[in-house]
Amino acid sequence: MTLLDTIDIETGPNPRASLIVLHGLGADGHDFVPFAQELRLGPVGPVRFVFPHAPERPVTLNGGYVMRAWYDILGTDLVRREDEAGLRESQAAIEALIAREVERGVPASKIVLAGFSQGCAMTLMTGLRHPAPLAGLAGLSGYLPLAASTAQERSAASQQVPIFLAHGSADPMIALARATASRDALVALGHAVEWHEYPMPHSVCAEEVADLNRWLLKVLA
Repeated sequence: MTLLDTIDIETGPNPRASLIVLHGLGADGHDFVPFAQELRLGPVGPVRFVFPHAPERPVTLNGGYVMRAWYDILGTDLVRREDEAGLRESQAAIEALIAREVERGVPASKIVLAGFSQGCAMTLMTGLRHPAPLAGLAGLSGYLPLAASTAQERSAASQQVPIFLAHGSADPMIALARATASRDALVALGHAVEWHEYPMPHSVCAEEVADLNRWLLKVLA
């Protein structure tokens, strides 16, 4: 498999933790570089931020227009019509990025997978199936994909991985109810979920960054 193109930013030599940040539909790795620069993770030590670019593919919901997407959006019903092949293909690509971080000297227990919207879906998809426990999974403005198969497919190791989920109460793209259903499904499976809700649309707000910052300092301590 060809490794995804990434933007890598290190806050110091010999990083002891890695944060892999997955962008949303139609964006690219540059999208969350400013967001990462707002995080204050000094107590963790040097951190490597990895911002991959999703592959370009036609997106059915957008009239077949080719854009960066982790998987196809087949319609407005995100539950009944999912691009399982695309989801699994991107899962394998993200697994390769996790493996590269381990090869570069950062153990899985010091790797956080994070993502926005489609990137949130991929964070949960990949992180819950990863064979070794990661430091944490942070999902912003997204949902749990292939929810019906999560219980059978998740790894035993994922049970102990802390999860941060945040969503805007006025999100017109992914309804709040979809996000709370994902949260409830994870809690029902015994996962430790820290939930945050903000009065915002499909976006990121300063309060969310501060809450995520606190959570990251805790899971990477």
